[in-house]
Amino acid sequence: MSQLRQLFLRRIAQTSDAPISLEIARGAGIYLYDPDGKAYLDLIAGISVSSLGHAHPAVVDAVQQQAASYMHTLVYGELVLSPQVELAEWLTSHLPDTLDNVYFTNSGTEATEGAMKLAKRATGRSEIVACVRAYHGSTQGAASLMSDDYFTRPYRPLLPGIKHIDFNCEYCLREQMSIINKRTAAVIIETVQAEWGVRKPRPVWLRALRQRCDEVGALLVFDEIQAGIGRTGSLFAFEQYGVVPDILLLAKALGAGMPLGAFVARKALMHHLTHSPVLGHISTFGGHPVSCAAALAGLRAMSESGLIDEVEHKGALFERLLRHSIIKDIRRAGLLMAVELRDFEQVKAVIAACLERGLITDWFLFNDRCLRIAPPLIITPPEIEKACSILLEAMDAVCAS
Repeated sequence: MSQLRQLFLRRIAQTSDAPISLEIARGAGIYLYDPDGKAYLDLIAGISVSSLGHAHPAVVDAVQQQAASYMHTLVYGELVLSPQVELAEWLTSHLPDTLDNVYFTNSGTEATEGAMKLAKRATGRSEIVACVRAYHGSTQGAASLMSDDYFTRPYRPLLPGIKHIDFNCEYCLREQMSIINKRTAAVIIETVQAEWGVRKPRPVWLRALRQRCDEVGALLVFDEIQAGIGRTGSLFAFEQYGVVPDILLLAKALGAGMPLGAFVARKALMHHLTHSPVLGHISTFGGHPVSCAAALAGLRAMSESGLIDEVEHKGALFERLLRHSIIKDIRRAGLLMAVELRDFEQVKAVIAACLERGLITDWFLFNDRCLRIAPPLIITPPEIEKACSILLEAMDAVCAS
């Protein structure tokens, strides 16, 4: 065991008893490399973060230039910082007119927290409705939205006033209409329920949800932290369903590899954070200039390259090539895929066999029967063929053993 790995296990807080412990020396494109130069094809992109791959030249250049100009100043809407302003302008120019004001955060879970506070402040209500098996982050407020008490029981009490509805069930929504009522500040849903193993909503269900929120005066919040920024084949996943939220949550791929999140709403709604109390939501580092510069460079590179237009074709190629007797199901939203196997033991064995062969994949938080496939969007058809060949070879090895 290398000295660095020993120090990693000793000094870095672990969140599982069996970390991968793969030492990374550098990254380039869709590959990560260990100190010996072994290449690992990255099929998870840092959990849907590195959509432009690793060390994209435009992003690296933007980071270096901004770091040389200035880094931290004062970020929460007090100083005029060109990376923030230009990024907010780019985002809002690609969003509906009702989403014209951006609050930058450090992460997705902080975007969730900010949106929850904004909804309570704007409506004067305290109840929030989320979906069964949803994941919106791990801080105490965001974690309160989870329905699975395995992950929340040790940290109780969490926030009161959280209720749950079933995701994507039109009949259930009719039955559960009373849950969304005049006490509801917001309904928060994922536009693709990622950690439940990639579940897409039906447009008719989203429209019914939008109508119910309008009827009772509740805000509708779409969490696109994992599904946004091109991952599902459009810049924002909600564009595919014809339903616009009151608040949009972004993070992960937004920062192009740098830590960055955001919640976006109409200016009149966001204005509630300016008074009663003043500084209604603040962040020391949210919207850091270097992160914003990286994000803007990444969005421009993605837009100009036409990568998003290729997502559906690439995802379909994965789906066509992944044919094996142990695969029970494949669910897909663009280049976010869940490959369902028999059980967690089989999934773990396939992941280990893939790692031996130079490919990185993992499972989902609420569905450990599924392999996660969410590669950088820059992956090419020949690289997809190579990835699928390794995956199928790993499955063959697991069957043989």
